[in-house]
Amino acid sequence: MIVERIDAQCGSVRAKHALVWNEKVSVKRPLLLVMPNWLGVTEPAITRAQKMAGDKYVALVVDMYGEGKTCEGPPTSQEWMMAVRSDRNEGRKRANAALACLVAEADKRGIGDSSKKAAVGFCFGGGNVLELARSGSDVHAVVSLHGDLQTTMPAKKGELKAAVFVIHGSKDPVAPKADRDALEAEMDGIGANWQLLDFGGRLHSFAEEETMMKGVAEYHAGAAHQTFRILDDFIQDAFNNRL
Repeated sequence: MIVERIDAQCGSVRAKHALVWNEKVSVKRPLLLVMPNWLGVTEPAITRAQKMAGDKYVALVVDMYGEGKTCEGPPTSQEWMMAVRSDRNEGRKRANAALACLVAEADKRGIGDSSKKAAVGFCFGGGNVLELARSGSDVHAVVSLHGDLQTTMPAKKGELKAAVFVIHGSKDPVAPKADRDALEAEMDGIGANWQLLDFGGRLHSFAEEETMMKGVAEYHAGAAHQTFRILDDFIQDAFNNRL
């Protein structure tokens, strides 16, 4: 798998994304935008994107902070994340610019099928892909994994184009049931094509192997295995108008 760092302007920051693809595959593949958690474009995030891309997608791991900044966790990660979340317009500009970057870079290399686009986000990134969808971005599917579900700019009827899939833990303390209920009301209120799957008893970040904050964020191998299989089926069904 090739991993190439890509410098691009995203909103107000100069980002350093990671473009990931299997150079042994000759056919053009659908495009997958991967929004990482609040640590940034870390090596685990890139490794996860490699596994997700395989021989099926060209993926871009998005740098939402700029300059390729990464951190080890709180309090820095909290500060960086909240700086993005506090300005939803800027966050949406960065996400949409990253999508445009993925299309341009894949086209430049002759490896991508830009008629098929999807986005997957983890935690902070889960919130970012939902904001991408809410902005009316031209993607077939967005999948939020144990993501930030709140927004100050709810989706408007007729503007949301993507099919939305939220995969969550029923005991996630970071985005509790009240947030899921609010998202449900938002999606139903605009007639969105959406799904929500709760994994019973799972906490935050259950699909990320490197995660362990006892009682808050805990990896779960079974839920992770099912998650990656199910989300791929969802994206493929979105591409083929089967949802």
